[in-house]
Order: sequence, then structure tokens, then C-alpha cells
Amino acid sequence: MTLKIGVIGTGAIGADHTRRITNALTGAEVIALTDVNQEQAEKVKKSLGLNATIYKDGHELIEKGDVDAVLVTSWGGTHEEYVLAAIKAGKYVFCEKPLATTARGCQNIIDAEMAAGKRLVQVGFMRPYDSGYKMLKQAIDSGAIGEPLMIHAAHRNPSVPEMYITPMAIHDTLIHELDVFRWLLDDEYVSAQVVFPRKSKYAHSKVADPQIVMLETKKGTRIDVEVFVNCQYGYDIQCSVVGEEGVANLPEPQALSMRKNANLGQAILTDWKDRFIESYDVELQDFINGVQAGKLTGPSSWNGLAAAVSGDACVKAQESGLIEPINLPNRPEFYRS
Repeated sequence: MTLKIGVIGTGAIGADHTRRITNALTGAEVIALTDVNQEQAEKVKKSLGLNATIYKDGHELIEKGDVDAVLVTSWGGTHEEYVLAAIKAGKYVFCEKPLATTARGCQNIIDAEMAAGKRLVQVGFMRPYDSGYKMLKQAIDSGAIGEPLMIHAAHRNPSVPEMYITPMAIHDTLIHELDVFRWLLDDEYVSAQVVFPRKSKYAHSKVADPQIVMLETKKGTRIDVEVFVNCQYGYDIQCSVVGEEGVANLPEPQALSMRKNANLGQAILTDWKDRFIESYDVELQDFINGVQAGKLTGPSSWNGLAAAVSGDACVKAQESGLIEPINLPNRPEFYRS
């Protein structure tokens, strides 16, 4: 069957997912759109030549019987209410991160989903779908480098706007690392600490940049992540897993090597959408396939909660300068299968 999808929020990521479903993926079509800026929804509809209805808000879209599944790509503060509405309507929902802006909000979604009796929610953490991270996961799980002892990582952006403030380095940037490291290590965090090196001259007054986040897991693996969002030179994701018997490094994105003007070099990406474009395709196709099969297997509401709890502890560590505990409740059996 062709899955009929409604998209709530047609900004950058919503428009890109709509394009993806329309032009790159199989088994689904977008038949409904909504956005707080109705002109933006109309623009997306026209640019892709969609035969889609534009609704006044997300609730009206969710209630329509011909919508089989929902994509929530609106601003973060609306995610909880739309995901809860989709669960109440018995509809599958793909929600871009964050699942909710608070840990309590994530727990509300978990409670509603468990009451519904089946997994209906997939969260937009795309890195487990990236081929490079899959290679790292295989190296760890196969024992090729022995037990992992440390991870050294970096998340760098060329620059950020004035609206980007210090806590966003956690909630908007580090959030992907907080999810993918749990997946890589099959482990949970127990503590977080944040330290601030010398501030970059390119960082505006409302953001401390760069930052170094240090995490410890239950098994004792130590992780350090450099978050540097005004690095100037490009969008650069690094990850090195140090094991007892070897080191596994995240592959660099494929890039043309060029010899010219007495230089040998490769271009560095500057746009996060380009760095993980294939991963976005794979994750959304996985959601479509999961809905059609009646069983989702991608990142769950539990992953959303774990990231929120860990992120809150990291922000607290930013403010206190101390090592802060990360207290994640036990994962329900509902999210273990």
C-alpha cells in the first residue's frame, strides 16, 4: 500500500523530508501539510507539485481519516502536543528531535504510547543510520578493538546566529552525540561535566564557545566531546573509539581529492544537511517500512527521554561547573523488543 503522510511544519527540515518522500523514497506520499506560516506550506506544495491539502493546524491534520501517519517537524515546543495527539488518534508518528522540550514531556509521551499498547513513535535521531557510524558499531560489537575504554569526539559548525545561546550547545547540538554514543556502546550515562576553554573571538556574547563535555557510562567508558559551533572552517563531525586492542575512527565523508596550484586537498562540507543526507533518506524509509509492517524499529520514545535527561544534566553541569549525576529511570520492557 502507499502510506499517506501528513507533515506538520514545513520549514527547512519539514520541506526537506517532504521532498525526500516525494522524490527519493518509496511506499509513501505526502497528502497533507500545515505550518504556522501558511504561505510556506503553499510554497512547498507548489515547488514539489503535490496533490496535498493544507490544514489550519496540526490537530486538524491529525484528525483527518485519510492521513495514515504523521511527520512532526514543527518547532520543538509543539512536538509533545502533536505526538500525543497522534498517539490518541492511533496514528504512527515520526518526530524530529527533540521529542519534547522537557524530560517530563518525554515521559508523558512514553506513558501515552505504553497505554496505547504498541510503539507508534519514531524519533529523528539519524546517526545510527549513517554508514560510518554503522561501521563503528560493527567494530565495537564484533570485538575487533576489544572493550571500548574511551571516546574522543567533536561536533563543529562554521558559525551560529545571535539567537544561539550556551544551553543550545547541549539541547540543539550535542543531543545527537548523546543519542548515538548510547547506541554505539549499548550503555547508559552516569555523570556529566562541562568545561570551557578559552573563548573564540568569533563567539557572540550570549554563547560560551567552545565547550568540552565529559561523560561517564555505567561500564566506566569515558567520553569527551568538543562542541565548537563557530569553528569557521566547516561542518565537521569526528569520533574516535579507543578500545583495549585498537582504535576505530569515524570515516571522513567521501570527497574529491584535487591537485591544483601546488596544493593537494579535499573540500570540507559546511552544511549539516549535506553531511548526513543519505542517513536522512535511510531513516525515513525505515519509518515508512516500519509503519507498513506494523512494527517500528528505529529510535524510540525511550531514546528521546534518555537524550532529554542526559541533556538536562549537561546543562546543569554548564551552570554549576561540577560533575553532575545523570539519573535515567530503568528502561521498560516495552522498549526492549
